[in-house]
Amino acid sequence: MASTHSAESTAAATQLLDHPWEQADQARHRMPRQTRGGNPLLGVTATVAATLGAAGMTAAAAGPAAAAEPAVSVPDQAADSADPGLALFARIQQQADHRTAADEAARLAAAQEAEARRAVQAAVEATSLALPTAGYTLGAQYGPSGHWAHLHTGLDFQAATGTPVTAVGAGTVTSAGWAGSYGYRIVETLPDGTEIWYCHLNRLAVTDGPVERGSVLGTVGATGSVTTPRLHLEVRPAGGAPVDPLGWLRSHGVQP
Repeated sequence: MASTHSAESTAAATQLLDHPWEQADQARHRMPRQTRGGNPLLGVTATVAATLGAAGMTAAAAGPAAAAEPAVSVPDQAADSADPGLALFARIQQQADHRTAADEAARLAAAQEAEARRAVQAAVEATSLALPTAGYTLGAQYGPSGHWAHLHTGLDFQAATGTPVTAVGAGTVTSAGWAGSYGYRIVETLPDGTEIWYCHLNRLAVTDGPVERGSVLGTVGATGSVTTPRLHLEVRPAGGAPVDPLGWLRSHGVQP
C-alpha cells in the first residue's frame, strides 16, 4: 500500500515539533557575517591600536630610528671638576709626583757625591806612600859621610837578610839587576817621574812592569859595597840628583 505522506506534510510536521524559543536562541548566538569586499587586516589593526593607544603605536613605529641616535655624554673634565673627590685625588697625585722627582734628584746627587769621594780617595791612595820594609833600624842618613867619600846619597834601613822590601808607592819598575857598588838594585818610577832606588838587595822578586804600593820587590841583602845587610833607599825627583829620603818621606806623611 502506497504512502500517503508527501514532502509538504513532512515539513509541516517538523515545523510543528520545533520549539520557537530554541530558534530565537540560535538567532541570538549566531555570528554576524563578514563582508569580503574590504581589507581583512583592518579589524586587527584597529584592535591593536585601541589596545596600545596612540603613544604605543608611535614608539613602535619610531623604535629603530630612536635606537640609532647617539646618547649625549658628559666630558671627563666636566665630571672631574664637578667631583671634589676627584679634584682632591688629582692634587694629591701631583704632589706625590713632585716628591718622587725630588727624591730621585737627591738620590742621584748623593750617588755623584759618593763617586767623587771615591775618586778623591783613589787619587790619595795612588799618591800616598808607605815604608819600604819592616823590622829595621835606621843607619846612615843622607849627607856627608867618610864611607861614601863625600856624600851619602840615601837612607839605610838596617834589617835581617831576607826581610821583604816593598814598593813605597804605586809605580813602574823600569830597571832591575846588578848595579856595581849598589849591588842588586831595583829602580821604581812613580807617576810624577820620581825614581826610587832599592839597593843592596839579596833577591829580586820583580824585574819590570807596574807595581802597587806595598808590592814585594825583593829582599834585604848585603850585595855591593857593604859589609852588613841593609836596604839603601835613594829618592831622585824626575830621575835627577838625589834628595834626602827622610825629609821626602816625611813630606808625604811617612814617618820612618
